[in-house]
Amino acid sequence: MKKLFAALAALAAFTVQAESISVAATAVPHAEILEFVKPQLAEQGVELKISVFTDYVQPNVQVSEKRIDANFFQHQPYLDNFNTTRGTSLVNVAGVHVEPFGAYSSKHTTLESLPERAQVAIPNDATNGGRALLLLQSAGLITLKPEAGITATPRDIAENPLQLHIREIEAATLPRVMNQVDLALINTNYALEAGLSPSDDALFIEGSESPYVNILVTHADNTENSGLKALIDALQTDEVRAFILEKYTGAVVPAF
Repeated sequence: MKKLFAALAALAAFTVQAESISVAATAVPHAEILEFVKPQLAEQGVELKISVFTDYVQPNVQVSEKRIDANFFQHQPYLDNFNTTRGTSLVNVAGVHVEPFGAYSSKHTTLESLPERAQVAIPNDATNGGRALLLLQSAGLITLKPEAGITATPRDIAENPLQLHIREIEAATLPRVMNQVDLALINTNYALEAGLSPSDDALFIEGSESPYVNILVTHADNTENSGLKALIDALQTDEVRAFILEKYTGAVVPAF
């Protein structure tokens, strides 16, 4: 009986000492990367709780309202725009990887086969929409006004030789409308979820020098959270680098 009481006391002590960190993430690759580091954190007494979201708004809302400790799904330009438009003060605490942005088509196999007045779908949020337009410009399909930057909109198109019709659509739904448009510019996490291979299926794609590093984000008064610090350390190891390179074969690139 004494041994039983001693064991229960030890378990209770461990439970008190154990920490937890909750993270909102999109399914691929973010939640998959988090699942990879979860056992390592458990060995350190940190329980990682992962909540999967399918949109780009609620993960930030949940963290800003302190319902969830952190999120992992976005890049810095998106975060900056969200903080500015929503009046939040979310902060970047770690860069993890880059997901090169790609253009996909179920109707055309080459860029040259795009017809005049082709229907082109891009994300409808400011930063990813601007990113898509910059990629169209790099492919020679459009020219943006000189002052247009990462938040460019279709109104910033100065030259459009093919008279492309730009449709702004919620990022998560872009894979599902591929058969309705000539070209869809899709974030890699949603492309992977839809079974697309950026390296094989994209007609054109950002280079590895893309500045859009995907980051771990928290609210401003949570940066010293010890569980969060343990997560940051776990995400930036050689083991995670090797996991990303092996699993995603160029569709996701380590940024550390």
